[in-house]
Amino acid sequence: MTSLVTTPLSIMAPRPDGFEAVWGVSRLSRGRLEWRTSRESGECRMDRFGMTPQGDEVLRVRAQGLPPGRTVEVRAVTEAVGGPADRHAGEWRRVHLPDPDAGAALIVVWNDTHQQDGTIRALDDLSPAADMLVWNGDLCNDWKTPDEFTPTLLSPAGRDITANRPLALTVGNHDVRGDWAFRLQSFAAMPEGRPYYSVRVGPVACIMLHTGEDKPDDHPSFRGRVAMEQLRAEQTAWLREEIRRPGIRDAPYRAVFCHIPLRWTDETPVDYDDEGYDWFSRASRDAWHDSLVEWGAQLIVSGHTHYRSMIPADPAFPYAQVIGGGPVADPGDEEAATWIELAADEHELMLTMRTLDGVTALRATFTPVTEQPPTQT
Repeated sequence: MTSLVTTPLSIMAPRPDGFEAVWGVSRLSRGRLEWRTSRESGECRMDRFGMTPQGDEVLRVRAQGLPPGRTVEVRAVTEAVGGPADRHAGEWRRVHLPDPDAGAALIVVWNDTHQQDGTIRALDDLSPAADMLVWNGDLCNDWKTPDEFTPTLLSPAGRDITANRPLALTVGNHDVRGDWAFRLQSFAAMPEGRPYYSVRVGPVACIMLHTGEDKPDDHPSFRGRVAMEQLRAEQTAWLREEIRRPGIRDAPYRAVFCHIPLRWTDETPVDYDDEGYDWFSRASRDAWHDSLVEWGAQLIVSGHTHYRSMIPADPAFPYAQVIGGGPVADPGDEEAATWIELAADEHELMLTMRTLDGVTALRATFTPVTEQPPTQT
């Protein structure tokens, strides 16, 4: 008989008081989370409509109200709905919740893995345990069949990538392609169920944004499947408020993660009718630039181009743009994959980009920001 549980427990959408747990199942099941610390224990088992989470392919449980910023042990308990009876209690695993008051943080960033198992295995082997793993878009190529989601998101390359790094996702342009792309939201957990959000990890405020597609919504290749212009406008209004929220407005370091860069080395307008596409998201930058400047954003971390690079801040754009490499595992290839480490303490934020052979491709430091945007009146 096929195992009731088909993937490791994936820990996504970390917050100071919780996270979302997602795992695969082989048939209709219900699931809950049990958690414990040295002093407390409890259970999480409610979906948004007050039912025990259920599904025939994937289960998701939102853990909330946990001791803020603490390390907790959790396990998933899965029970088959209907015969034959089956129950699976997973192994206990440790989850370290983001602590906004911590003096240091370590964040790891991947991008543009495009379902390349060799690249994912190498990234998983090289990346250290961290406070958070940001998977910065283009997890897939296109969603051509409905059975791609579980192996791509919940057990990529057969790995348990969230074992020591809670996962924060951003959405890339390839992640919204294909006839089955609408199902991504069933597997990709976000803190508030929207593909944009913020989280404070120690001294680093992280804002995650969805830059949408690399062509306008009405491009014939999309066949009416996307509504990114509306999503971008919604994020614009949200961002104006979010940069004033305590913990975000006053963070020593301020980073934005989005798949398509907001800046690029050649910003010549492209011809969409002649197979052109955006190397950077001018529409997103035009919508968000003023808020990012007001906030004091120091760093935009992106992927998309498959060419590792850094564009320093300047008077017109007072935030640096860093771009990771592509999906190829061979470090000698010009589109070779990279991984980024952001290590912050009270003195500096150090960004280091490395190739899969361990070579440092880029290094930059950022000092704490002292100014804050005005509070909302």
